Amino acid sequence: MFKLLIFGGTTEGRLLAEFCAGNGIPADISVATDYGAELLPDGVGVLSGRLDSGGITSLLQSGGYSLVVDATHPYAVDATANIASACDATGTDRLRLCRGSSELSGVCVRSVTEAVELLKNCRGTILSTLGSKSVENLSALPDRFDRVWLRMLPADGIAERCERLGFDANKLILEKGPFSVEQNIAHIRRCDARIVLTKESGAVGGYPEKAEAARVCGAQLITLLRPADSGFSCDELKQIIFQRWEENK
Repeated sequence: MFKLLIFGGTTEGRLLAEFCAGNGIPADISVATDYGAELLPDGVGVLSGRLDSGGITSLLQSGGYSLVVDATHPYAVDATANIASACDATGTDRLRLCRGSSELSGVCVRSVTEAVELLKNCRGTILSTLGSKSVENLSALPDRFDRVWLRMLPADGIAERCERLGFDANKLILEKGPFSVEQNIAHIRRCDARIVLTKESGAVGGYPEKAEAARVCGAQLITLLRPADSGFSCDELKQIIFQRWEENK
């Protein structure tokens, strides 16, 4: 009996879940947050909550899964490592979803630390769209209270956390994407940002819209390159999943 486990929380994870639900393929999808769970279709099992390697191993041992698809975010390197470790420990077949890239603009950096060093030598207001996980790194900027705006998903306690790290709580944009070019332009102009800090999130993650908005506003774009990765596209994985299901149902 074929049964699939998807690790998601991304657009691609949702698309794979919708594909399975639409084709009657038995599947569970694991997401880290309740917000991610809210976006998923009926017809798949939803598991909500962060899991470490041990938790994933226990899930694989008890769930009877034939295949695991790692559709976590390109920057979620710890999650990918934990999934790989658990699959190796349990002998579970694993496939990695690799998000397509977009043409890059502006200056590219390989780490948030490198971006911070660059920003220390630049002038002008900064709009960071890197998300909440990068806030600690950005707190190394000595003038962060005056210069930095943060755009993040709304979450309980996020404003207080940013204040503790020395950011101005009045310079938070707590909204859920994806954002259009026009919405990105509005955010950049609201901040009067001269620098936009973003991830290499591809078309699915709204990178082209952010790049175009920065161009229109005359803002410098600094892109955090994604970690090296390899795997299959969303369409390729749909074909593989369907074939595996057909062979083992």
